[in-house]
Amino acid sequence: MRNNIERVYFTEEMIQTRVKELGTQLSEDYRGKEPLLLGVLKGSFIFLADLSRHMDMLCDIEFITASSYGAGTETSGEVKITKALDSVVEGRHVIIVEDILDTGLTLEFLKKYLSSLNPASLKICTFLDKPSRRKVPLRADYVGFECVDAFYVGYGLDYAGHYRNLPFIGSLKPDIYA
Repeated sequence: MRNNIERVYFTEEMIQTRVKELGTQLSEDYRGKEPLLLGVLKGSFIFLADLSRHMDMLCDIEFITASSYGAGTETSGEVKITKALDSVVEGRHVIIVEDILDTGLTLEFLKKYLSSLNPASLKICTFLDKPSRRKVPLRADYVGFECVDAFYVGYGLDYAGHYRNLPFIGSLKPDIYA
């Protein structure tokens, strides 16, 4: 599996340091509140787990599944929710936790959908931000790392369901997905 990696962009050590910083920042920003961390499956699950362990506060964790990729490396442009919410959002401080902010289509869709449910506040926390690919004017409130335009795997990010379990973020050799 590791032989399929062309380049490592963010090491395990870099990731853990930055996630701890984000958890500390969120703990400060949401002091006295009990936010709902809403992970976008499947990519955010590792980031969300690590992030929540670095938050010194009570919080709820919920998941939603929305995607515009399928098994490819390019977005289809059509966002679909395939796992709805189990929790009430109205009146809650909601933090959408995402693996990567790329075109922005999925997060823009989710932000509009969740806003219609009347949360007390709604913020976006993304592990990776790839602004060069943005198709909509959307910004994250909390960002782990800004990144260049590459197709990333590891730390929850996948290619066709594989490579999520790598402890670092890297790019695949082009012949793997060509």
